[in-house]
Amino acid sequence: MLLPRLPLPSAYLQSTRALSLTASHSSNICFPSTTATSNPRFSQPRRNTTGTASSLQPHRLARLQSTMAYDNKLFTREHLFDVTGKVALVTGGGSGIGLMATQALASNGAKVYITGRTSDKLERVADTYGKDIRGQIIPLAGDISTKDGVKALYDEFAKHEDCLCILVNNAGISSATLQTESETGSAQELRKNLFETDKSTYEDWQQTFNTNVTSHFFVTTAFLPLLQRSTEKHPGWSSTVINITSISGLVKSAQHHFAYNASKAAIEHLTRMLANEITAAGVKVRVNAIAPGVFPSEMTAGESDSKQKSKLDREKLEGKAPAARPGKDEDMASTVLFFATNQYLSGQSLAVDGGYTLTAGL
Repeated sequence: MLLPRLPLPSAYLQSTRALSLTASHSSNICFPSTTATSNPRFSQPRRNTTGTASSLQPHRLARLQSTMAYDNKLFTREHLFDVTGKVALVTGGGSGIGLMATQALASNGAKVYITGRTSDKLERVADTYGKDIRGQIIPLAGDISTKDGVKALYDEFAKHEDCLCILVNNAGISSATLQTESETGSAQELRKNLFETDKSTYEDWQQTFNTNVTSHFFVTTAFLPLLQRSTEKHPGWSSTVINITSISGLVKSAQHHFAYNASKAAIEHLTRMLANEITAAGVKVRVNAIAPGVFPSEMTAGESDSKQKSKLDREKLEGKAPAARPGKDEDMASTVLFFATNQYLSGQSLAVDGGYTLTAGL
């Protein structure tokens, strides 16, 4: 149904005429006049060409094009994920996820120190992956299971470097495997599986937390002066701590290892506390966490080859995660580079799990 046409208000008609008259005196734009005119000056709207590329003098045009090219360069992967000249330290960098982080940083220009208890493993990594790359891989043996060991590592590192740009806390161990399934559904059976078994010990919990949580705290706090020095030394850069946690610290299931999952949940919260307290103290150091899903490592595969690499069968993840495969080295590498270079990220955790947590539930 058509609506009847209503007459326009007189105020509207008057304002329209006023605009038309005003437009005829504008130097930049021209509205159509309400009366016909033969004056050629009003026959076509005038266009403002001030500032267009065609009207610029050659030297100004070249400067504009140079600025535009520079602006676009900011969005290239070479700029976004560049760690050239940055100094990194990766604990547990001799295999698994630590090695993935090491390769990611060193291949993109960083000088990466890798630390662990086994010197042979560290030397093997440096010999295998430290050649023909933009950065460096430097073995630095150390024991971070005690406070004295952390201090010794710091003192040795400080002999070679005056700052630390990227700290990756990756060292970690698993815990005893306990049976949670119940055949009878009785509390007595659950007590037997979780308490009475010889595998369930205070020592297991203490050792797991000591490596997976306590060492992260002491390594981070020990290296704070060198981390802050990096922020001061590199304008536009804030140094970063990346804690490697696990989806085991996120999911509700114990996955048969209570101590390990509890320790990973603890480092998730420790990450947020450190990020908050360090910032509150006025120290410009970012702290974040990466929670990997199932990646090939000595912990998940049980071993590593002569190149310190581990393998996992794809079938093990079918039906457990939407990706239906273990994580790849490059999946972890791109995440490490993102956390290392994104200056607007602090106190956050990211699950890189192929969708595992969607299936398992939090």
